[in-house]
Amino acid sequence: MEIYDIIIIGGGPAALAAGLYAARRNLKTLILSETLGGQMALAHIVENYPGVDSITGMELAEKMKKQAERFGCEFKLAKVAGLELKGDIKKIRTPGKEYSAKIVMIATGSHYRRLEVEGEEKFIGKGVSYCATCDIPLFKDKKVAIIGGSDSAVNAAVYASEIASETYLIHRRDKLRAEEITQEKLKNSSVKPIWDSVVEKVEGDKFVNKITIKNVKTNETHELEIDGIFIEIGEIPTTEIVKAAGVEINEKNFVKVNDKFETNIPGVYAIGDVTGSFAQIIVAAAEGAEAATNAYLYLKGGFYGERKPADYGEKK
Repeated sequence: MEIYDIIIIGGGPAALAAGLYAARRNLKTLILSETLGGQMALAHIVENYPGVDSITGMELAEKMKKQAERFGCEFKLAKVAGLELKGDIKKIRTPGKEYSAKIVMIATGSHYRRLEVEGEEKFIGKGVSYCATCDIPLFKDKKVAIIGGSDSAVNAAVYASEIASETYLIHRRDKLRAEEITQEKLKNSSVKPIWDSVVEKVEGDKFVNKITIKNVKTNETHELEIDGIFIEIGEIPTTEIVKAAGVEINEKNFVKVNDKFETNIPGVYAIGDVTGSFAQIIVAAAEGAEAATNAYLYLKGGFYGERKPADYGEKK
C-alpha cells in the first residue's frame, strides 16, 4: 500500500505553498482538489502579491502548481468523499480511489455566501452570479449590479464598468471596507454607488430583469432594471467533511488550530481561509509554508530527532 507522508486537501494558495515546502523537505506529498486555485483563481487581477506586478489569479495558481511539482509534489483533481483521521495512518476516500497518509492538511477554503432573498436561487446562472471574474464578460453592454463593500466587490464593480453599459454597487452601509487604493479606483470609474441599501428581491422571466432595493435607513423600496447581479458578500468555510471526521470547529464554523496549525487530531493540520485567517493570498501561502514545516518536524521528531509534544489550543 502506497503511503504518502502528507496529503493536502484543497487547491488554493495555502495548499500549493504547503505542497511546495513539504516537497522541498523531501516528503512524499500529494495535493487533492476538485479545482486548481481556490478563490484565488477567480481573481480578475492580483496586484498585491509581493514580487508580482500584475497577474490573474489563475495564472498565479498555475505558477504555484508548476513550482511545487518541480520539487516532486503530486497534484490530482479529485473530490474528497470521506476521511478517516484517527490513528497513525489517515485514510482519504475519493470516488475512484482511497489514499493513505501520515499527515493530512486541510486547506478546503470557503464557498460563497448568499443573500438568501426571494428569487436568488431561482436565477442562479440566469443573471445571478457569485463569480464576477467568470461571468461579467457575458454582460457586455448590459446593466449589472454588484452587491458588497469589500475589495472583491469594489474590484468587481470597477471591472464590470469596463464591460457593462451601466454598473451599480449596492452596499448596506455608507462606507466601504475596501482598501483606500481600491476605493480610489471606484471614484475614478463610472460605477454608480447605492448606499445604505440591500437587495430584497430578484425578479425576471427566463433571466433576471429587475431587483427590489430597500434603503435600510428610510425603509423605502424601489425597483432597478438590471440584467445581472453579482453577489460579493464573503464566503462560508468549507468544513462539513472534516467536521464529520471529528475535527473541531468553532462557533463560526472555522477549523480550530493552535499556533502550529494543528487541529485537535494528532497529525491533522488546517491552513488558509478554512481557519478564519485574513483572506489574502499572501496570508494563505505563508500559513501553508509554516504548517508544512511544522508537519515535517512532527514526522521527524524535530530537526535533530528530539520529538516535542504539541500543545493544542485556540489559534493565536
